[in-house]
Amino acid sequence: MLRPKRTESGNRVYGKKEYAQLKIIMRGKKYGFSLVEIKEIVLLFDKDRTGIKQLEKTIDTAGQKLNEINERIKELDGLKQDFEQMIKGFTDALHDLKANDKTASREINIENRF
Repeated sequence: MLRPKRTESGNRVYGKKEYAQLKIIMRGKKYGFSLVEIKEIVLLFDKDRTGIKQLEKTIDTAGQKLNEINERIKELDGLKQDFEQMIKGFTDALHDLKANDKTASREINIENRF
């Protein structure tokens, strides 16, 4: 995407345009945009100097990412509830085992709690 000029010693030299593109690239990476998505957003400014198309694409892509995050949160919440139930079941089983160990050596089937 970026092709900055280089000094004789090989250091990159960024102009205003490249600097703005670099900021978009870094921000896109931070928010989990793919390189393809970032490239599309960066190149839109060359096609539409108003920035409208670029903003529309950014909003659309960010909205998709937000939906993915919300779905992942739902999945994780379900997993959290499963773990809480499992821990409660095992805690109850452990309590029963300890209580029964004192009165009689009776086995408790832990498989049914998993």
